[in-house]
Amino acid sequence: MEYALIGVIGIVVLVGVSVFSKQLGIATPVVLVVVGVAISFLPILPTSFEVPPWVILTIVLPPLLYSAAIQVPLMDFRRNIGPISVLSVVLVVVTAFVIGFILYAILPDLDLAAGIALGAVVSPTDAVAATAIAKRLGLPTRLVTVLEGESLVNDASALVLLKSAVAATAATVHVAAVAGQFALSVVIAIAIGLVVGIVTVFLRSRLNDPVLETAMSFAVPFIAYIPAESLEASGVLAVVVAGLYTGHNSARRFSAQARIAERLNWRTVQFLLENGVFLVMGVQLKSIISGVETHPAGLDVWGCLALGLLICVLLLVIRGLFIVPIVLGLRASQRRAEQIGDRVSDGLDKMNDRPEPSTERDRRRWSRLRRYLERRSADITEMQDASIGWRGGAVLTWAGMRGVVTLAAAQTLPRETPYSFQLILIAFVVALVTLLVQGGTLPLVIRLLKVTGSDAAADRRELAGLLEEMSEAGLGALENPDVGLPEGEVLDEDVVERVRQDTLLRVEAEWERVEREEGEKEKAGPHEQYRALRSLVLDAERDALLEARSRGNYPSRILTKAQTMLDFDESRMAQRENDA
Repeated sequence: MEYALIGVIGIVVLVGVSVFSKQLGIATPVVLVVVGVAISFLPILPTSFEVPPWVILTIVLPPLLYSAAIQVPLMDFRRNIGPISVLSVVLVVVTAFVIGFILYAILPDLDLAAGIALGAVVSPTDAVAATAIAKRLGLPTRLVTVLEGESLVNDASALVLLKSAVAATAATVHVAAVAGQFALSVVIAIAIGLVVGIVTVFLRSRLNDPVLETAMSFAVPFIAYIPAESLEASGVLAVVVAGLYTGHNSARRFSAQARIAERLNWRTVQFLLENGVFLVMGVQLKSIISGVETHPAGLDVWGCLALGLLICVLLLVIRGLFIVPIVLGLRASQRRAEQIGDRVSDGLDKMNDRPEPSTERDRRRWSRLRRYLERRSADITEMQDASIGWRGGAVLTWAGMRGVVTLAAAQTLPRETPYSFQLILIAFVVALVTLLVQGGTLPLVIRLLKVTGSDAAADRRELAGLLEEMSEAGLGALENPDVGLPEGEVLDEDVVERVRQDTLLRVEAEWERVEREEGEKEKAGPHEQYRALRSLVLDAERDALLEARSRGNYPSRILTKAQTMLDFDESRMAQRENDA
């Protein structure tokens, strides 16, 4: 009963703080940490309150990363694999060693391996707060993708490095051995994640039941995580790979109902876990301080605070030094892309001018080459249109907040490690300060630097163009002479025309919105009038349904079916209004 009450109170706090933070315009994780810190000093909370680190790393982290990975477009991840790899692997390793050497020089009883272990603990960023702010303020998609991609992969890099550093505290470990173990861990994790993704996508596509498919999706992150960890590989990376594969193939392999159900359920799970860990992070402050006071080891709370602040500054400087060559490299890639773009365009033009090969084998080769050139051309266009300049680089630097993984990883340090309680508090200070200071001021930094996202009007035109391309394909299917009903039934031309008009409705409505936003139309167009009238009709139908239910002259099963149909229509209308 006590745990149930705590859970209910926790959910109420999460929802309340989320609503409150949106009204304030502050990222929810930042407010939750502050609320958690305040709760930690309430007298009703036990002094030794702490969440075992394995709960965060084994139970919470896999589904959190999976839910984030299935939402990251693989195309965007691939296009930004360069900066993501540098930030999530190279930066993590360099940060861990720099912080480790500095702590080794400052703390007399701390060996180098333990210092590097703490460096690995504070090296991974938590992009939850950063991406929440970035999406709310409409930052460029490429910046958001780099932040999300970095946070997905750097947890794996940091945890593997932490494991190697902890092993080095107990025995002599050569750098070559650590590097080899790291590479092997990555390869095994990628292989396991890919296999799990392929197998689970295949099995889920055969279930043909949205409820069963969604239920199985909850097991996928653990199916990837557990065997990878058992083989001394990175379970976190295996989860990310499985999530990326699943998200990329869901449109092809899963039904629309299954995708909608999975999206809604995982958004709820992500909200509870994501925000819950930040609340728990704040609640543990008093317990961590108590541990330092009980085991002083020559470094008190104020000393830990000073070291934590020093590390925050170092993390910001190191990250900034890495962002500079990344921005320079992206600019150089952009210049190369401009040169390559002309050759790719020429190649596509030549293919368009030539007739298709006559043999099936040559046609397949021709098609693969054409697809490659089209994809390359799209990549070059995206690189030119969505470049990351110095202002974007400054935002990337300031967005490097630390989060709950830092705190949970710090608590896995062996208790026999010198300054073990102090190292946990230092990690907490780093996570707390970066979240509150950098996370709290990130919106201001974005506004001062005037970093803006894509043009909404241009996006609307592109969406209308894509919908038009889709509708043309749909109308082309209607023109197929082989289209018909089973058993040779003749198609009613009125039905065909109705399907044709329904197909055109969406694209016409989108072009209407484009014209209205660009000032070409002052009055509401027919499709806007349709939405307004349709909403009016749905409200009247809802009232009639409720009246029929109150009278009780229809069976409950009939009322339920009618309500489901009405809910579907209302949700579709709400989606159209949100898109508008």
